[in-house]
Amino acid sequence: MATAYSTQGLAQQTDDSRLTSNLFSVGAERLALLGKHAKVLMQAYLDGFIDETALNDKALKSLMSARILWRPDEQQPLTLRPLVSELIASMVADESRRQVNADVAEKLEQIHNRVQAYKEAQHQGDYLIAETQLQRLTEQVHDLNGQFEEAIDSLWNRLNSDFGFVGSLKDKIRENQRAQQQLRRLLDGLELIDFSQLIELAEGNSYLRKLLVSQLQQQASTHHSSLLEVQKRLIELLAKFRQQQERSLLINSMAAYLRQHPAYRPANYPQRTQVPKLFNQAAAIIPAAGIALDKASERQHLAELIHRLPKQKAEQPKEQPAAQFTERLVDEEVAARQQALKQDVENFYLYVVEQNQPISAQQYLDAQPLAWDSEIWLYQVLADYQSLPKEQQQMLSLKNQETKASAMNHLMLISDIYVQLR
Repeated sequence: MATAYSTQGLAQQTDDSRLTSNLFSVGAERLALLGKHAKVLMQAYLDGFIDETALNDKALKSLMSARILWRPDEQQPLTLRPLVSELIASMVADESRRQVNADVAEKLEQIHNRVQAYKEAQHQGDYLIAETQLQRLTEQVHDLNGQFEEAIDSLWNRLNSDFGFVGSLKDKIRENQRAQQQLRRLLDGLELIDFSQLIELAEGNSYLRKLLVSQLQQQASTHHSSLLEVQKRLIELLAKFRQQQERSLLINSMAAYLRQHPAYRPANYPQRTQVPKLFNQAAAIIPAAGIALDKASERQHLAELIHRLPKQKAEQPKEQPAAQFTERLVDEEVAARQQALKQDVENFYLYVVEQNQPISAQQYLDAQPLAWDSEIWLYQVLADYQSLPKEQQQMLSLKNQETKASAMNHLMLISDIYVQLR
């Protein structure tokens, strides 16, 4: 029995290899025909028929036998096959002739049959055939995904161009409605994908579960979100078209009426008490009002109105607390310390006058039996210098010794002051 299965498998592999070889040669030959006559075929796509004088009889017969050209009727010229036209429309994104394939049921049935064939080949031990079936299955799943991507790309192209491939507004509305119908069919097709059934179909095969469940579910979710966004944009664009159509209809009707009634003159609508809503677009004007003091008959009434106005209570100014520095001056202890600090700084300046070299304020503070803080001491030295008259300031030379606050902070801090008599 095993020998019979092996012989049958080898025979089928041989047939498959021959079929693949034939398909390769025929496909390469026909693709070469497309490339050889590309300009003529593209012109036929644009014109709707092929110029038979541009090709010889042999080339025409080759294209017809390759199922690239066909003659719909004996009295009709040669044209491109529908599948060839759809291929060109998809490649050049010609939305006027591009087709949206919303048939999902057939794809799902093909996937189901391919999975069954793959399982049967594995069960019989035909691993080469099983590998081929698995490759075909992967291609069909990708084709299903590509079908949705192609349709969504087509819908977005139409939206971004505002259906620019048609001229009139009525055609734009019809194309929008047709796109919405295609979109609804695509959404219905997504609902046909039953992932619980696909999970049962994949069973314990890890590759099938990844291909048919995880990847396909993620792709279906992405397509569903894109389709909903396209649907929203289509509805907004249709509303815009309807508004344009309404205005265009109004203008065309008015123009037709004026052609039928050349002597018609529009009425002066602002003079009417009831202005039509079409013309009543401006906001109402609120006229300015003032008190008529010149009318003696209304003085009593105006006096009563003024008397009824609410009176504003005058706010008493709050007493501002005295400044902090004045409070310190009132405090005798603080005043005494301040006076002592000033006296020590004056002694420092007298010491500088007696010397003939720069004197460090910080070193003087450290050398003398003084209990002042370094920062307060340096601040008072600067304050006393700035309080001197200009003539006395010019007699002294001050040099600040500065250091950076930190490596990242370029703020300069005064760490010492050198004072010298000029």
